[in-house]
Amino acid sequence: MTATLMIQGAGSNVGKSMLVAGLCRVFARQGLRVRPFKPQNMSNNAAVTADGGEIGRAQALQARACGVAPLVHMNPVLLKPESETGSQVIVQGRRWATVRARDYARLKPDLMAPVLDSFARMCAEADLVLVEGAGSPAEVNLRAGDIANMGFARAAGVPVVLVGDIDRGGVIAQLVGTQSVIDPDDAAMIKGFLVNKFRGDPSLFDDGYAFVADRTGWPGFGVVPWFADAHGLPAEDAADLRGTRGTGRFVIAVPHLSRIANFDDLDPLAQEPGVTLAMIAPGRPLPVEADLIVLPGSKATIADLAFFRAQGWDVDLAAALRRGARVLGLCGGYQMLGRTIADPDGIEGAAGSVPGLGLLDVDTVMTDDKRLTEVSGVHLASGEPMRGYEIHIGRTDGPDCARPLFDVQGQPEGAVRPGGQVMGSYLHGMFAADGFRRAFLAGLGATPGNAGYDATVEATLDALADHLERHIDCAGLLALARAGA
Repeated sequence: MTATLMIQGAGSNVGKSMLVAGLCRVFARQGLRVRPFKPQNMSNNAAVTADGGEIGRAQALQARACGVAPLVHMNPVLLKPESETGSQVIVQGRRWATVRARDYARLKPDLMAPVLDSFARMCAEADLVLVEGAGSPAEVNLRAGDIANMGFARAAGVPVVLVGDIDRGGVIAQLVGTQSVIDPDDAAMIKGFLVNKFRGDPSLFDDGYAFVADRTGWPGFGVVPWFADAHGLPAEDAADLRGTRGTGRFVIAVPHLSRIANFDDLDPLAQEPGVTLAMIAPGRPLPVEADLIVLPGSKATIADLAFFRAQGWDVDLAAALRRGARVLGLCGGYQMLGRTIADPDGIEGAAGSVPGLGLLDVDTVMTDDKRLTEVSGVHLASGEPMRGYEIHIGRTDGPDCARPLFDVQGQPEGAVRPGGQVMGSYLHGMFAADGFRRAFLAGLGATPGNAGYDATVEATLDALADHLERHIDCAGLLALARAGA
C-alpha cells in the first residue's frame, strides 16, 4: 500500500509548504514515486495544471520537487479570497461557488468526498504521498467538518507530524499547547514533531526539545536551521512580499494590491543582479526613481482598482510616466490600465462599469468563462520565445491590441500604447523564460545577468533537500509513513 505522511503546523506560516517541497525532493531522489497533496489551500497564487485546472502555487512547486507535472488532484479544494468576507471555491481544479466565510462551514461536509477521491487518485500512482495541512489543528473553533487538518487525517488514516516555528518565539507553547487543546482522538494522530527555522546553534535548544518530547510523548524528528536560500523559491503567501529585493540600478516598483494574485511572476525579476524590485506597501508612494512599474495580477480587479486609487498611486503613476518610466500590467493589472472595466453580471461584485486608468486604449468586459491554459509564444519586439499561462476572467479589446506584446501560436496577445511606454498582457509566468526576460530588460535599459531562473529553482530545491537530510531524521519519517500504510 502507498505510504502516507501529513505535515501539520502548530500555526500558520511555520514553513509547512517548504518542508513538504524539500521532503518531496529528498524521497524522489531516492527513486520513490512521490506526490504532494493538500486537501484545502487558501491562496490567490495559483498555478494552471497539466489537466487544465488550477491549484495552489505551492503544490505546483512541490510537484516540481517530485519531478512530475502538477495535477488538480494535488490540491482538490482551493479558496481564492475575493474580499474580506468571501472567497471563490475551486474544487478539483474548477470554479464551484463563491461563498461568504460564514457560509463555507456549511459546505465543508460536501467537500470531503472530492478531497478523498483526489487523495485516492494520488495514492494510486505513488509510493509515497506527502500531505500538507492548512493553518493549524489548534484552531478548534474550525474543527467541525474539517477537511484541512485532523478531519482529513482521521478520515484518510494518515499519520501526522506537527511543526513548530521557533523563529516567531513560543515554540514550546505552540507544540505542547496544540496537544492540550485538541480532541484526544485528534492528538492520537500526531506521531512526532519538528522544530523549524532555528537561527544559530541548534544544540542550544536541546533542553527545550527534550521538554516537548517528555511533555507530549511525541518523538522529535529534528530541528531545522534557518534555510537562507529560501528566496530562490517562489513565495506562497502575499505576506512574504515585503520590502525590497536586490541592489541593482534598474528599479522595478510593484504596488502591493489588497488582492494581489500570481505574484511569483515577479520572482525571476527579483533574481536579476541588475535589478532592485521594490514592493510598495499601501500608504507609501510609488518611488520617483522607478524605471518600470508593474501592476500585478489581482483576484478582484475592480475592487483593487479602487484600492489603487485610494493610495494615491494613480497620481504617482501619472507622474512616473511623465518622468519616462515604463508601465507593464499583468492580467488584472492589464485590465486596470484600460479605459473601462465592465462587470454586467456582477461576477466580481456589484454589477456595473467603472473607469480604468486610461493608459491603454482598451476596454474589458468581465465574463463568467474562466480561461485556464498554458501557452507558448514569441515576444514580438525581440523575437525571443516564452512560455506562460492564462488564468483569468474577462475579455479585453481595443485599438492598442493592434500592437500586441506577443504572438501566441499565431494569435496576437496583449496591448502596447503607441511609443511603447505602457504595455499589458494576460500572460503569467513570462519572466521565467530566460531569453525573453533578458531581452525585455535590456530593451528598457537594464543590464540583465546570465543566471537561469529554472536552474536556480532546481538548484535551490536540491539545496533544501540536502539541508533537510543533514538536520532531520528523514529515514524515520519515511518509516513512519510506511508504518501507517
